[in-house]
Amino acid sequence: MRAGADFHLGYSPERIDPGNADLAPGEHAQGRLRRRRRLARRGAGLLRRHRRDHRCRCRGTREAELTKLLENTFRHVNIALVNELAMFARDLGIDVWEAIDAASTKPFGYMRFTPGPGVGGHCLPIDPSYLSWQVERSLGQTFRFVELANDVNEHMPDYVVRRVQALLNDQRKAVQGLDRCSCTDWPTRPTPRDARETPSRPIVDQLLRLGRRGARWSTRTWPAAQFPDEATAVSTAPPMTWPTPTWCSTWSTTTTSTATAIAASGVPVLDCRRALSGDSDVQHL
Repeated sequence: MRAGADFHLGYSPERIDPGNADLAPGEHAQGRLRRRRRLARRGAGLLRRHRRDHRCRCRGTREAELTKLLENTFRHVNIALVNELAMFARDLGIDVWEAIDAASTKPFGYMRFTPGPGVGGHCLPIDPSYLSWQVERSLGQTFRFVELANDVNEHMPDYVVRRVQALLNDQRKAVQGLDRCSCTDWPTRPTPRDARETPSRPIVDQLLRLGRRGARWSTRTWPAAQFPDEATAVSTAPPMTWPTPTWCSTWSTTTTSTATAIAASGVPVLDCRRALSGDSDVQHL
């Protein structure tokens, strides 16, 4: 059997934004294979049934796939940039979030990225790391931007743990011996129940090793198989029944009900996503 004669073969790399209600799958421009004009027309007809008129032809599957890898590597590198900048800005006594807000008013030449506890999901950091591996495997060279971004983003959980220790130190407390510690919003994104590659897992693992054995933890997470065995999962869905924690850390885009409960708890909070107002009990990453 021959492609183009006995069957038609088209290719369209994945391009979705899970949890983004403002951008449905049909809104995304799709790269696709242009092997032959007839095949291109047939592929366009198939995509037109499911997506709006946002299609982009590529010369072949390699160019189409590199499109997705470029998009994800772009995100990965820029997230690493603001993550490292956030660490330096705090040491310099500068509010990096205010600087990001101000830079975001520029109508050209700037795209907003915000710091966080690391990267996760089914695209980051996997896709950029695959591209770096392929470059080294095929060409014997290092994709330095990706390797540097990996180094920064992979160590953000370590930085979060150090910030938690500093937060508790300000309260004359220590991680060792704490009885209740709340770590909210476990998934990479707030809406999909997806915790793949989440940076929250290494954070909780480190905190559990630092704390006493048998500590109680309450976390909003799915599924249970991706939750540390030593931690205790407590639902944060309303009405919330989780016990008042000694301190709290939030790592994702917190839901309104969760944010309200955290703000009302009156405990020290390390907010890694600026989901809460910066009052005296809340520190931002």
